[in-house]
Amino acid sequence: MVVTANTYLPTEEELTVQEVNLSGPALRAGAFHLGKHCEYENNEFILCRKELDDPRKCIDEGKAVTSCALNFFRKVKGTCAKEFTQYANCLDKSSTTLDFKHCRKTQAAYDKCIKDNLGIDRPEYGYFCRAKVHDTKRPKPEPKKPDVYPDYTPYLPEDYPKPPAKYGSRFHWLN
Repeated sequence: MVVTANTYLPTEEELTVQEVNLSGPALRAGAFHLGKHCEYENNEFILCRKELDDPRKCIDEGKAVTSCALNFFRKVKGTCAKEFTQYANCLDKSSTTLDFKHCRKTQAAYDKCIKDNLGIDRPEYGYFCRAKVHDTKRPKPEPKKPDVYPDYTPYLPEDYPKPPAKYGSRFHWLN
């Protein structure tokens, strides 16, 4: 993207938000329930990014996703901290690729705690791959108008002289 003097860039204050300060195994442990809990905010953000094709116009939606994730992990910390920590540690220490298959017992305990305390079921396999219709309150963007170039090269007239090709025809075998 070329930046000129007329290009609007958001200020540092607009871009600064509190980050979700968790490790990779912890994010992976909470990923399924987080995705289910923050589904609306995430879909709103992705829809904004795809429709407007300009990340500067979707800053508020991105902040909403981060805020939702922070609130989710605060709720997990308040209700299921022990089960969550055990599950994240199991993912971290049982394999180098953070495989789920080694940690099904701690996963079951974590899933039960989340279901009992937060009322969030673990989504079934393939849930996030399904096509869904997202209902939004944002106005529909205007369709993109085709580019118009007023200084196009006019076509050559039919009687314009056409000299033979400098190095011969590419279809030399037909002659």
